[in-house]
Amino acid sequence: MFAFTFLLACGGDGDSSKSSSAKSSKDAQSEAAPVEANPKGIGEVKNVDLDEEIKVSMVFEGKQIYEMKCASCHKLTDKRVVGPGFQGVTNRRTPEWIMNMITNVDVMLEEDPVARKLLEECLTRMPNQGLSVGDARDVLEFLRQNDESRIGKRDRAAQ
Repeated sequence: MFAFTFLLACGGDGDSSKSSSAKSSKDAQSEAAPVEANPKGIGEVKNVDLDEEIKVSMVFEGKQIYEMKCASCHKLTDKRVVGPGFQGVTNRRTPEWIMNMITNVDVMLEEDPVARKLLEECLTRMPNQGLSVGDARDVLEFLRQNDESRIGKRDRAAQ
């Protein structure tokens, strides 16, 4: 029973009559087809409800996390250091994408086309900082406040 379950889980259908060239042709087609990015990214964060007003207590916590875990690689301006600058990020990326990038960075860098493109541009993998979803939400609120104060608009990607 285990072998049958394993075979099904690995994509085997018990029919060995299919040629390997047909399988490799199918694999080549799937590799060549561009993967469309999910604007929410990949991870456990599926929906984020944003209040119109910035939550000051969350901004405070998010700033603390930013200063401890993010500031050495990401600036609050549009200047790239090691990673991209954060200015305008809430206008370019959905809240879910931002939070999934913070909490699920390894999978995002492997599977999300937008994150992969950023990796190609920056040439350095973002390390997994071990932040919780709650921590990521605080950082998101801090980034919302940063965009509001620096460029006068935020949350455009959420609309």
